[in-house]
Amino acid sequence: MAKRTDIKKVLIIGSGPIVIGQAAEFDYAGTQACIALREEGYEVVLCNSNPATIMTDTQMADKVYMEPLTLEYIAKILRYERPDAIVPGIGGQTGLNLAVQLDKKGVLKECGVELCGTPRESIERAEDRQMFKEMCQKIGEPVIPSEITYDIEEAKLAAKHIGYPVVLRPAFTLGGTGGGFANNEEELVEIGVNAFNLSPVHQVLIEKSVKGYKEIEFEVMRDSNDKTITICGMENVDPVGVHTGDSIVVAPILSLNDHDLKMLNDSAIKIIRELKIEGGCNVQFALHPETSEYYLIEVNPRVSRSSALASKASGYPIARVTAKIAMGMALEEIEVAGTTADKEPKLDYIVAKFPRFPFDKFPNTPNQLGTQMKATGEVMGIGSNLEECILKSVRSLETGVYHLYMPKFDSFTTEELLSYVGEFRYDNIFAVTELLRRGVSVKKVHEITMITELFLDSIVKIIEMERKLAANPGNTAILLEAKKMGFGDRFIAKLWKQNELDVYNLRLENNMMPVFKMVDTLHSGKYIAYHYSSYTGENASVLSDRKKIIVLGAGPIRIGQGVEFDYSTVHAVQTIRKAGYEAIIINSNPETVSTDYETSDKLYFEPLTPEDVMNIVHFEKPIGVIASLGGQTAINLAEPIMKRGVRIIGTDVEAIDRAENRDSFEKVLVELGIPQPQGRAVTKIEDGLSAAKEIGYPVLVRPSFVLGGRAMQIVANEEQLKHYLKTAVEIDEEKPVLVDKYISGKEVEVDAVCDGRNVFVPGIMELV
Repeated sequence: MAKRTDIKKVLIIGSGPIVIGQAAEFDYAGTQACIALREEGYEVVLCNSNPATIMTDTQMADKVYMEPLTLEYIAKILRYERPDAIVPGIGGQTGLNLAVQLDKKGVLKECGVELCGTPRESIERAEDRQMFKEMCQKIGEPVIPSEITYDIEEAKLAAKHIGYPVVLRPAFTLGGTGGGFANNEEELVEIGVNAFNLSPVHQVLIEKSVKGYKEIEFEVMRDSNDKTITICGMENVDPVGVHTGDSIVVAPILSLNDHDLKMLNDSAIKIIRELKIEGGCNVQFALHPETSEYYLIEVNPRVSRSSALASKASGYPIARVTAKIAMGMALEEIEVAGTTADKEPKLDYIVAKFPRFPFDKFPNTPNQLGTQMKATGEVMGIGSNLEECILKSVRSLETGVYHLYMPKFDSFTTEELLSYVGEFRYDNIFAVTELLRRGVSVKKVHEITMITELFLDSIVKIIEMERKLAANPGNTAILLEAKKMGFGDRFIAKLWKQNELDVYNLRLENNMMPVFKMVDTLHSGKYIAYHYSSYTGENASVLSDRKKIIVLGAGPIRIGQGVEFDYSTVHAVQTIRKAGYEAIIINSNPETVSTDYETSDKLYFEPLTPEDVMNIVHFEKPIGVIASLGGQTAINLAEPIMKRGVRIIGTDVEAIDRAENRDSFEKVLVELGIPQPQGRAVTKIEDGLSAAKEIGYPVLVRPSFVLGGRAMQIVANEEQLKHYLKTAVEIDEEKPVLVDKYISGKEVEVDAVCDGRNVFVPGIMELV
């Protein structure tokens, strides 16, 4: 099929609000699709309800409808706009479900709208559990023993027939919502009631548990001519039983032999062809850890979180190519990175994705993981070896850890640790590392966790380097070995009982700085301005003579810091480029528009830490760095990099301090005659109790320099305050806690922009 010339106007449905299982990756996909279709001359109409996204910018589509994503509203837009086509699957499960409903209800036929790309029948065969099972059996692909059920009684009978433990998988939901493991009938009923309620078709698959198998994913692509390629193979570090969005994921696949790798890849290609999916598709497998027995877990006939990860891991723009395929274009007709989209990417580096969980917001919430996704976001580290990309990812998480070391496990006995890792938990990787530090064998840890030994061996290498560093403080040869493995200056300084700056300065004195390699998987010969640091090999980042400005990104999506800061980052880059400067982004989040290498003049996919930012600053020598648009992540970087000689432009460190430092802020309010609640910043528990007594309960307590009200509480008495100060926050000279008189009343927000002289107020908002 050739490019469709009979189609003039196309509707794209977004994914709506950020929810667990559906986050910034669909802003990235929707933005790519809009750009791709407009490149080909199509008029694009976008409907989405999320104001924090880049895709809802008026410059992205020809027309944007900021409306609820419901059948009623989308039908009204279709009847008014009369587009020629709709592209499903760009807006995640939300967009896919709406497209299917519109077709079933006859709205598309009524308005003369064609469902382009993957046909509705193919979507249903992939999403409907019974149809999917029947299709797999027809083509000889192994599926896990399962039964489709439509109520609790059917579910009970199915579980008895299959045998416990079982997995419940509701149909047409995202992120495993409503699903889970049941070891007995009581647990099945508890999970099942919610599962049937959440499935829009009241259908739940009862499936035999294969917990402990390896989980392997392939991202594959097919056009209407049946040309099919594999974009990226990915391996979950955690075994089957943890939702892939909650698992550490590595690419390319490292632990499989050639036979098993080819077997699963061939199966993924066979599946996408049988389903007749046009565009990108994610296929997930369960592979027995010791034999070649495998099962097909599921297929996503749409772009997904895994698609965004595969795109950034491979440099192949899956959503962009999917949108063009939907318009009839063949893979060999679509330009990608100086060549055509029919070429399969080949990775010459390793990436690790680590999930970002919200348990820092909800410390008392159970931290076990299962088939229902709990992570709010993710980070990705790119390295020349497995150890390097793992440690880069850990540094990127922004959870207070900066190495595979979590202080909380110091107090655990070895037996307690062995028991702890017996269940899937969000911080198991740190507990596992502590066990290996204590000499527990790789074999024993593997038997308990079912984490593949290759990954455990990699952690052992990191531990051996820790010991080598600790025994040789100041040794530059060993320092270089550690840097090649991805060790950060801050942890090396801890081992050497030094300051982080001492290690940084030692590297500078010895010219021990990283090179910046290029993410170039199609090897077309074209320069791709997409880079990662390494202490091995040659530099590939090309320096220009233009004036440069670096924009610091916002890191992983978490509660209080969402896609809105990616919006700010992207707008900053667009403005900088229009002004004639070279715009450079540093970020670590694979889900975002900002980490699409075509967004900026140059992208560095690196952790947002003082060390990693300074390595880039040292190489690029920008005229300034913008730290005020990447949320609290970038704000917290402003002072440490300023102290290392970096010029912070826009809102500078002094202005940030006046807003964020309690004493400085109070002085400003006093000078301006603006009333404020009575309060104090305290650095000791006793001072906090004294301040609250003086101010009078109830008091509002919160740490300074945090985002989204993390650890903020209203405290009614001294006993509650003592508990808060001892358990909820770290309190010391560098981390004061704010104690304010709690005031009831209306809350109003004012947004303002200042150029240093004039202030413009674009909006005043009242909180309901």
